[in-house]
Parts: sequence; C-alpha cells; structure tokens
Amino acid sequence: QVQLVESGGGSVQPGGSLRLSCAASGFAFRFYVMGWYRQAPGKQRELVARITSGGNSNYADSVKGRFTISRNNAKNAVYLQMNSLKPEDTAVYYCNRLDIQDYWGQGTQVTVSS
Repeated sequence: QVQLVESGGGSVQPGGSLRLSCAASGFAFRFYVMGWYRQAPGKQRELVARITSGGNSNYADSVKGRFTISRNNAKNAVYLQMNSLKPEDTAVYYCNRLDIQDYWGQGTQVTVSS
C-alpha cells in the first residue's frame, strides 16, 4: 500500500526557513516524478515544486528562488527546503507522485506569522 509521511513543519516568522521531509513507501519510488503540494484553508491544493527521477526540478512562480526540492532515491525520500518564508506560504504541505494520486498523507502544517 502506498504510504506518504510528511514531517518538518512548524511555526516561523516571516523571512525564516524550514526543511520539510517526505518518506515514501509502497511503490518503486526511484522511477517516479515527485512533487510537493500545499493547501490553505478554503483554497485549492496547489503544486509548488516537482522533481524527476533524475533530479530535474520545476517550481511554481510563487516560490521560485525561495524553495528547493531534492530527493534521495536510496532513502525513498523527497525534501523541500523553504527559505525567505512569507505569510502567504502558510498551508498544509503534502508530497505525492504526479502520475497517480489515489492516496494523500496527513501533510505537515507550515505557519508563517509575526
């Protein structure tokens, strides 16, 4: 069964940093494009970053230059380094594969406020 476990969220002030981690299991992780998504209350889920099996990455304009996605295929893990955080980054952050999304993990809460 697919399992996705996000961690590393917390509460920070504007301009702060967080590093999110995602542990994946139940599928051949190293072969799939992975992404980080976020969802704020009352808003649609948004893809903020993606990374191919070979390590090529892409970002939403809203986070470009501030966030960095990476992966460690030997550990079945994907990470999101978040710098220069803004209040509008406040959301629950999720990881998932981009081809099939039948299952979502619990996510990890990121709160950016003064």
